Amino acid sequence: MIKKLILVTLFFLPFSCAYTPAQGPVVSHAIWDGLVKKYVASDGFVDYKGFVRDSATLNQYLALLSSTHPGGNWTREEQMAYWINAYNAFTVKLIVDNYPVSSIKDIKNGIPFVNTVWDVKFINLMGNEYDLNNIEHGILRKQFKDPRVHAALNCASWSCPALRGEAYEAARLDSQLDDAMRRFINDPLRNRVSAQKAELSQIFNWYSGDFLEAAGSVQAYINRYAKVKLGPKGKITYLGYDWRLNSQKN
Repeated sequence: MIKKLILVTLFFLPFSCAYTPAQGPVVSHAIWDGLVKKYVASDGFVDYKGFVRDSATLNQYLALLSSTHPGGNWTREEQMAYWINAYNAFTVKLIVDNYPVSSIKDIKNGIPFVNTVWDVKFINLMGNEYDLNNIEHGILRKQFKDPRVHAALNCASWSCPALRGEAYEAARLDSQLDDAMRRFINDPLRNRVSAQKAELSQIFNWYSGDFLEAAGSVQAYINRYAKVKLGPKGKITYLGYDWRLNSQKN
């Protein structure tokens, strides 16, 4: 029984206490902004070969992130922008370090005691280790409770929301998140909404509780952003998820 309690405690430890180190200064995301402007197409697909060639610049930005940590002197928007950009930039780092790869899900192969690639602890911020799940679930979803982050985080796959071609910035964060969700919901590659039915991304299924909490139902949340509103009798189904790498054909 004691062994079981220890295992349960260790399982939840990264989510419960990873977000408590000393705070650092607010960082600039200008380097990341320049990279995604250069290597992300208008449709959100990514020139990973370009990122590989420019890996020194990417590493410079990641080192900047690793030298600080959001703290109490940061605004909510500064913290959210940091964590969203960190998630996306470290995801690109995973691909760059393993390129070429057909799917991000293949990267965990051969790593012992790891369930998924999102459980690989390769992110070091002021001496604290994180995996991508820690950032998404233990920090962004838990701390900020804003479902729009689901449209801002990119998992390097076709069915994921498109990687934004600019950095998220505190001063414009609200409008950027609104725009990201609007683009995601109205992107026929990822969601198809009509008055009669909605074929939605699995994201709205996996995290339905987030959207329920924000709007009362998935349908109500979708209709906040959809160009064509799903009618009251409209049927919702969920599309299969395509985990192919969201790489540009070059």
